[in-house]
Parts: sequence; C-alpha cells; structure tokens
Amino acid sequence: MSKKINLFANLKSDFAAGLVVFLVALPLCLGIAMASGAPLFSGIISGIIGGLVVGYLSQSHISVSGPAAGLTAIILTAITDFGAFDIFLTSVFIAGLLQLGLGFIKAGSISNYFPTNVIEGMLAGIGVIIILKQIPHAFGYDADFEGDQSFVQGNGDNSFSSLFEIFGHIQLGAVLVTVVSLIILISWDRVPFLKKLKLIPGALIAVLAGIALNEFFILTGSDLAIANTHLVSLPVPKSFDDFKEIIVTPNFAGITNPKVWITGITIAIVASIETLLCIEAADRMDAQKRYTNTNVELKAQGIGNMVSALLGGLPMTSVVVRTSANNNAGAKSKMSAIIHGVLLLLSVVAIPVLLNKIPLATLATILILVGYKLAKPATFVHFWHKGKYQFIPFIATLVAVVATDLLKGVMLGMIISIIFILKGNLKRAYSFKKDEYVDGDVIHIDLAQEVSFLNKASIKQTLNAIPENSRVIINAHDTVYIAHDILDLISEFKEIRAKEENIKVKLKGFKDAYDLENATESYNHVTVEHYYDVAKRKLVKKETAETAFDDK
Repeated sequence: MSKKINLFANLKSDFAAGLVVFLVALPLCLGIAMASGAPLFSGIISGIIGGLVVGYLSQSHISVSGPAAGLTAIILTAITDFGAFDIFLTSVFIAGLLQLGLGFIKAGSISNYFPTNVIEGMLAGIGVIIILKQIPHAFGYDADFEGDQSFVQGNGDNSFSSLFEIFGHIQLGAVLVTVVSLIILISWDRVPFLKKLKLIPGALIAVLAGIALNEFFILTGSDLAIANTHLVSLPVPKSFDDFKEIIVTPNFAGITNPKVWITGITIAIVASIETLLCIEAADRMDAQKRYTNTNVELKAQGIGNMVSALLGGLPMTSVVVRTSANNNAGAKSKMSAIIHGVLLLLSVVAIPVLLNKIPLATLATILILVGYKLAKPATFVHFWHKGKYQFIPFIATLVAVVATDLLKGVMLGMIISIIFILKGNLKRAYSFKKDEYVDGDVIHIDLAQEVSFLNKASIKQTLNAIPENSRVIINAHDTVYIAHDILDLISEFKEIRAKEENIKVKLKGFKDAYDLENATESYNHVTVEHYYDVAKRKLVKKETAETAFDDK
C-alpha cells in the first residue's frame, strides 16, 4: 500500500526536481508533437495536463506523465488517415475512457502478459522510425513525406528512399545547428566538468545554443540564417480570448467512424502498457521503495487523456525519460510532477515569443538521440545473447513496426512468442530414456510438473513409437497437473494397445484423483530405479530385466 505523504513536506527538493523536469520536458513536448505531425502547442498541452491532472491523481511518487515517443507512429498515421486533428482528438478521448474502464476492472496487471522482448522490439522499432523521420529536419528539409509515418508511403516511396530527397534541400545553417546540438547532447553527460552541471539538462543547453546561433546568423546577415519555416511556430496569445481560440476541441462527429475507435483502442492499449512498465521502473527507482497502485494509475491516465483531448492535447503516458530525470534530481513526492506542469503552463503564457525562435533542427537532434536510446545496439546484443527464442520475437516485432505499423508489429511479436512458448512446452512435457538389457529395453517416461492438452500430440507420438514386447514405466511423481486428455491417452495405451502388443506398463506416482492404477513403488524400501541397477549387475548370473521388472 502506498504511504501517504504531505505534498508540501519536501517543497524545496520537489521544486528543484520539478524545475529540472520542466527543462527536460519542454523541448521533448515540442519535439514529440513535431514528430507526430500534430500542432506543436498540443505537445505542451499534454505536458501541462500530465503534470497538473495526472500528477495530482496518480499515487506514484516520482513518475512524470506527458506526450510519449512511443505513440508518435500511431498519432501521425491517424492524423494522416483522418485528415483532421480534431477528429483524431476524438480517438484520444475514447482512449482515455477505455483506460478509465481498465482501471475500474482492475486491469493493472495487464503488462505482465506482454513479453519483455516484444515490448523492447516495439520500442526499438519506434526508435528507428523517429530517427528516419527526423533526419530530414536535421538537414533543414521540412517536407514530412506527406505526413506518412509508415515505411511504405502514399507516393510509392519508403522511409529509406525518401532520405535521398534530402540532398537537394540541405540548409547549411540547420546542419550547423544540428552539429552543435549533437556535440552538446553527447558531451553533456561525458565530459567530467560538465557532469557537475547535471541539474541543467543537456537538451535545454542545446535549445539555447540553437537559438543563439541562429540569432547570430540573423544579426550578421549571414546566408546561414534559418528561415521561419524551419523554426518552432506556436500561437502567441495576447489575451485570454486569444488563448481560448487556439484550443482545439474534439470533433465528435467522427464517433461513428470505425477507424476512430480502432485508433482509440490502439492508443489505450499501447499507452496503458507503456505507463505500467514505466510505473514498475519508477517504483524500482524510488529510494523509499514505495509501491504504486497500478489500477489507480490507469484511472489517472484515463482522466488525463480525456482532459487532454478536450483541450486539444496529445495522448500521454508515464514517461521513463522524465521520470528518471525527476528521480535523479531528488524528487520526494508527486509535487515535483505538479510543479513541472505549472512551469510548462507559465512558459506558454509568458515566453511564447522565445519558444518560436527554437530551430526545428535542434528538436530533431534531441529526438534522434531519443530514438537511438530506444534502439541502441546494446539492446540487440542483449537479446542476441539470450538465444533465438528471445531474439527472433524481438527483431520480428521491430521490423514489423517499422515496415507496417505498431499494432501489427506487436501482434506479430506476440504470435511468434506464443509459438515458441508452445514449442517449449511440448519439449518439456516429459523426459524420455531407455535402459538396454539382454532380454529387451525398459523405457522410462517421466512426466513434467504440468502436462496440458498442448502436450497430447508429442506424448501420443512417443507412445505410438514404443515397440512390441517392451516394458514401459510412466512416472508422475513430480507432476501436479495432468490434463484429462493425457490421462485418457495413457489409460487407453495401458488397457488396450499394451495388452495387444505385449507391452508391460507400470504407472508410478499418479494421484488417486487421476483414477489410474499405480504400480508398487518400492521393493523392501529399494526404489524401482535402484532395483534395475542391481538387475543389470546380476546379468552375469542370467537374471534378466524381465525378472527385475515383474518381481514384486
């Protein structure tokens, strides 16, 4: 049970942590909105709601919610299909409603049923997509390839072939900003003296450097100056009425469109899984080892997404990057997440003109590194060393997410994982060994702890392959569950085929509830297996294995 804490008890440390998370979240909110093909202001709205609404309702002490990179593929594809952002917002509202329902039916443990390799494959695939789609912006090319986030695009090109279009549209000023931003982001956590400034995130320094560099180009009249079309473009409200006018509301006329519901269901599933996984990670990070009620978290996320949709914001999840920054900055309670939401709100009210000076190349660089962290080579190596049963579902999910879409990719990964699980269960249903004797063989079949109907085919095949005049011991000592289909199969083999083909069968360890006759399990406290060993040593005296098997 989560321990109740006074939100104002650690205000000093929580405010410092909230400030750090705000500095991390601001460029990410803008960047993820850009990667999603949505209005940039929608990313800020989602961050504000994630801080104020979800931060207040959640029982997690250090997790932070906001727009997530893991949803960019779904968002961009949906906006492109619908042709209108307000219709997409209806899907977000539906997703929030579904998440609220999942919380009430206590579906907080749903993440336990998704294999880690499939989730990691999904995230890696999203990382690859983010990198491919942000490279053009890093070079100053603003075409979004018809807003198509999928691998195969509407114009017949694909994500790789479209990259060649960059060479005819390179903007040197944007390239220079990208290089400077990349150097800052990579060196910020690696250069020793910069590590002392860890409370100031590298993303913020990169954004400030990008603004300063472009302002220098403009003041000197350089040809490297970046055009306004390649800068952030947020609406600048001058009054409260102006602020209300830039809020986009859902177009509920799309509620009858099946695609709207499919998108809503997809967002609800993916956002819930990402949130639950992040909450699990956050609880592990928490120095005080407090635990979060995942059902309450789903309700909080659902309400947050509904409010975000009503105000024109992107769908949100609990986000690992912001949560990690919050924890590292010394957050003690969820007040830090609330404070970060307040600061985001103040930023769009007080400094929108400054935000509109941010080059898109800087945001693209930040997102490329986010994509790299999702699809870093170490993840591939990790699953490769775990063996084919882990690596194949991982790589299949990744490729399918990039080549098709997120939902199809996850479904393919799940199917492959289930096939491997079934295959593994078939192999582990029993162990088989054969002892050779002068007068014939004794076959041992030791059943596993659980033997389900899925093992019927392999056991049936094994029993059918037993030759005439054999002796068979079927051992269920270690078994706690045997399906009725398997019991019927063994019973039929013992009572019918074994008698017809002179196969002597002994059953050991079968529970009374199985209603199968057990053989005597020992001879003067000597086990059957030991008796066979003794018999083997006495073969010189012409004592056959049949005597050892039949004598009681």
